[in-house]
Amino acid sequence: MLAALHHAAVALRRARSVVVCAHVRPDGDAIGSVLALTLALREMGVPAIPTLADDREPPATYSWLPGFALFAAATDLEVPAVFVALDTPSLERLGVARSLAEGAETLVVIDHHPDAVEYGTVHVLERGAAATGQLVWELLEALEVRPTPEIALCCYTALLTDTGRFSYQNTTPQSLRDAAEMIEAGVEPSEVARLTYQTRTSESLALEARAMSRLTVANGGHVAYAIVADADFTETGARPEEAEHLPEAIRVVEGIEVALLLRQKGTEVRGNLRAKTNADVGAVARALGGGGHAAAAGFTLFDTTADAALKRILPMLPGGAEA
Repeated sequence: MLAALHHAAVALRRARSVVVCAHVRPDGDAIGSVLALTLALREMGVPAIPTLADDREPPATYSWLPGFALFAAATDLEVPAVFVALDTPSLERLGVARSLAEGAETLVVIDHHPDAVEYGTVHVLERGAAATGQLVWELLEALEVRPTPEIALCCYTALLTDTGRFSYQNTTPQSLRDAAEMIEAGVEPSEVARLTYQTRTSESLALEARAMSRLTVANGGHVAYAIVADADFTETGARPEEAEHLPEAIRVVEGIEVALLLRQKGTEVRGNLRAKTNADVGAVARALGGGGHAAAAGFTLFDTTADAALKRILPMLPGGAEA
């Protein structure tokens, strides 16, 4: 991996212009990684701009992160010399930013997903890493950039959220050592926890209340699921990104192995899976055309309903053969 980090650093140091992007519907790891690398490149004097794979505003739930105001719409950007795809296992997941990636002279891919493929020019693929933010942290040394408190904060947020507050199976001794280094660089863990998990809008809580009112335990007690629809967001006023907490709210149900959140969006059904034991929800998501990790994964089904999706998904989850 050291060689891969070196190749990525060489490409970035020489870049005349850089656009940094992550996957569609970005989570904390995606946003944190993108901003951390953008800030690091700017520290070096390399012109870098963060963008989104979605044609919408960046998720306001992470608006407190340094560099958040730098986000620019992909449709407003020119093709850069170097495009960096972070936390994005395949080209399709770059959404509206795909044309920028394909037109760039160099495409650097940095990712930790188990289903990541080589679709760029330079690849830093470490499937054992807990978060892409952890790989960005390691890249700083190759870039010869001393981490500022702002860069460390973005990397720490990426690592914190993708390990579920250091509670998922991907929490390793190395991830904790990296977190300690980030704290030494100036991160205040209690403040990050407050901003990430303890600063919820009333609209977000109203959405969670609706989801929890529909909580259902299935597959002989092995699975818990809830369903939300577009009307729930409209009627509560919750933003789409405020559903990010819902799979974790379901995951706390005693005795289950897997938590499932389904969101009906028009004729699409988006699913988020979280494993509580050693169940591999990533394999289930990939079988449904999605992807992710053993403990956290997602998928989208088209031209269907949530009820129809449930009939397809539940037999694939623990206890499904018994149900």
